[in-house]
Parts: sequence; C-alpha cells; structure tokens
Amino acid sequence: MTSKHSAKTPAVKEQLPLAYAWRDGLSFDNFCGAGNTAVVQSLQHGADGGGDQFIYLWGAPGTGKSHLLQAACQRAAGQGRAVAYLPLADFVELPIEALDGLEGLSLVCLDDVQAVAGVAHWEEALFHLYNRLRDSGAVLLAAGDASPAGLDIVLPDLRSRLGWGPVFRVQEPQEDEKIHALQARAKARGFDLPDEVARYLIRRSPRDMTSLFALLDRLDQASLAQQRRLTIPFVRNLI
Repeated sequence: MTSKHSAKTPAVKEQLPLAYAWRDGLSFDNFCGAGNTAVVQSLQHGADGGGDQFIYLWGAPGTGKSHLLQAACQRAAGQGRAVAYLPLADFVELPIEALDGLEGLSLVCLDDVQAVAGVAHWEEALFHLYNRLRDSGAVLLAAGDASPAGLDIVLPDLRSRLGWGPVFRVQEPQEDEKIHALQARAKARGFDLPDEVARYLIRRSPRDMTSLFALLDRLDQASLAQQRRLTIPFVRNLI
C-alpha cells in the first residue's frame, strides 16, 4: 500500500510498496500535552532535516506517540521530503524486505517497536536498517511502549541502536488538554463541540487522541447526515 502522501524519489519508489499513509489532520499544532515541549521541538527539528538523526519515544498507550510520529511525517512531507511511516505491529508478519530502500528517504518513522521484540529476523533487520540510515544520513524517529532498556529485545546491538539518540518519555495529556484539542479540531471542521460532549467522549471511548479524532470525525459525518447537533443523547446512540 503506497502512501499517497509520501514524496518518494524515483530510486526508491518501487522498493516501498508497503509504505503506510498517516492519518490526515495530525500535526504538532493539534498535539496536546504541555509536558512534552522538548519532545515536540526535537521532532520538529528532525522533520526539518536538522537536529538529531535518531530519536526514540516511549510511553503508555494513549500518550500520543503515534500522533507525534505522524505529525513529523506531515511536516516533512509538506516540505517536499521523502517520508515513510511504518507501524511495525502491522508489519511483523510481513517479510523483512518491507524495510528495503528506506535508507533512500529523508525521514523514516517506525511505530510500535515493541511488536518486533523477540522476533529474531525482525530484530536483525532493524539493526541493519539503523546502520543503513546512519550511513545515508536519513532521520529515524521510532516509538515503543517502553524505553530501549525496558523492551524485550534479544539482540543487544539493536537495543544499543535504539538509544543512539535522545530518548524521550511522552507524558499523557490531561483531560482539559484533550478537550481543548477536540474542540479545536471541531472548529476547524466547522462545528462546535460543547464541553460536556467532549468530556463524555473522553470518558466513554478510547482515550488516545488518534482514536478520539477519528471518533469525532465520524460523529461529525453522522450529525451532518442526520442534521443533528452533537449532544450527549445523540452521541450516546452512536457510540
């Protein structure tokens, strides 16, 4: 599946048939989490082609790691850079050749690194990918649910590669920050999201912002189709 957003160079286009598209609308501007300023700044520099070549993020589900990686893709692609976003949880059952040619890109984002921990051929493939990216000068942003030391990585050399650059723990946003982010997205789509409805969504659905944004988009489409405002009774019937 070729990413419709990836501005690939001709030399690697045919080698990346599995590059995944990232979700539209995920940017640094709508990432919520006041405690992650240093993380955002580091990723922005990486997406711009400067700063550290390797950055690793970790944290519990729902902290926004995937959002940040996809925001970096959005920023880099907007500057015409060749980008690939690979959620490894979806790739682990595929041949390791899925990683071929990535060193020809400007930015590579690897999500769900924990999914390949303990899978020997994938661990070795990631080890070699790190080395190829180092030699090519491409920026690699990776994320997992634990620090490099906390992952069940068997290959010691891969664990060391994961810590080659800065390692950031991503802090989960507060509920009020999530409400603000949802309301900002709703405003961008042309409708209002009352505080009580936003709070209802957060407390009765997956709490990560990617899932919340997707749910909000689905509710917006349903409200338009039925010509209804987003109220708690209306939302309750849909979720």
